[in-house]
Amino acid sequence: MGDAGSGMQDAGCRMRDAECGMQNVGCRMWDAGCGMQDVGCGMLEAGAPCPRAGCGMGAGLLLLVLLAASVVLPARDPLLNICMDAKHHKSKPGPEGKLHDQCSPWKDYACCTANTTSEAHKDQSNLYNFNWNHCGVMPPKCKRHFIQDTCLYECSPNLGPWIDQVDSSWRRERILHVPLCKEDCEEWWEDCRDSVTCKENWHKGWNWATGTNRCPWGSMCRPFSEVFPRPRDLCEKIWSNSYKYTSEHRGSGRCIQMWFDPAQGNPNVVVAKYYAWKKRSSPAGVEDVAPERDQAVCALQWSVLVLLPLALVLIPEVAQGLWIPWVGVPLTVS
Repeated sequence: MGDAGSGMQDAGCRMRDAECGMQNVGCRMWDAGCGMQDVGCGMLEAGAPCPRAGCGMGAGLLLLVLLAASVVLPARDPLLNICMDAKHHKSKPGPEGKLHDQCSPWKDYACCTANTTSEAHKDQSNLYNFNWNHCGVMPPKCKRHFIQDTCLYECSPNLGPWIDQVDSSWRRERILHVPLCKEDCEEWWEDCRDSVTCKENWHKGWNWATGTNRCPWGSMCRPFSEVFPRPRDLCEKIWSNSYKYTSEHRGSGRCIQMWFDPAQGNPNVVVAKYYAWKKRSSPAGVEDVAPERDQAVCALQWSVLVLLPLALVLIPEVAQGLWIPWVGVPLTVS
């Protein structure tokens, strides 16, 4: 290391050379930009400049990049891109090579499998042993809406804000009060108004003596228009309030669409994001999502607290007039 005089000169070098780190901090920290710990200043001859002056700048720039990434990259939202814990759903959404017919719009990112979608199109499906033709043959123009309803339920990864816990032998979660677009609900009712059924709530109350659903003893088959006088009655009552009738239109970003053109993208992605944000912002939704979200926010704040001071030390000139977005005022280092 040299004699005592050199040691004193080394100390002076460390105190003088601002580029090597304010107050001799930069020369002692691991310089990621250079790939090694910068201890060179302690080895210098008297009066010699710090040979690693640019390294502190590189490390500071790297820290600023990491800081920006920690602010810009969003934390994972527990209400988005998830599948229900139910009978036929996958554990997490993903691409499917091919989904059957009406379920095909979800093939790029789905909670269902090809086999599930094939069964969804059958009159007597093995999914739930449910028979659409319990009061005679259901017309195709009506049946297609029930198939599309099944595709949405089984395949969509965008129903997270409306997933609700349920105590059932065949599923742990269901959807509740999904805001259905006005057109989807009214077209469903219009195409089914002349079809026939014997029950208002199709979730329960059937006669399952034969292994498939049959009308309860004493019930009568009546037109949909009598059982469900309004579109709202059909959409809200038939599946125990799984859906909620709304006045919102397709493309508004405020209602879930059963029907959409996949070539134009899935419009329900934006809808789910909006209602996930709304649920987090409302008192009723805070308890459900706050713990996960709070952890993500804390992680973000701690990353900022750790990285920002180091960046300011290594690049003090960058700190002049630095704008801190969540504070709303410029930060000036004197």
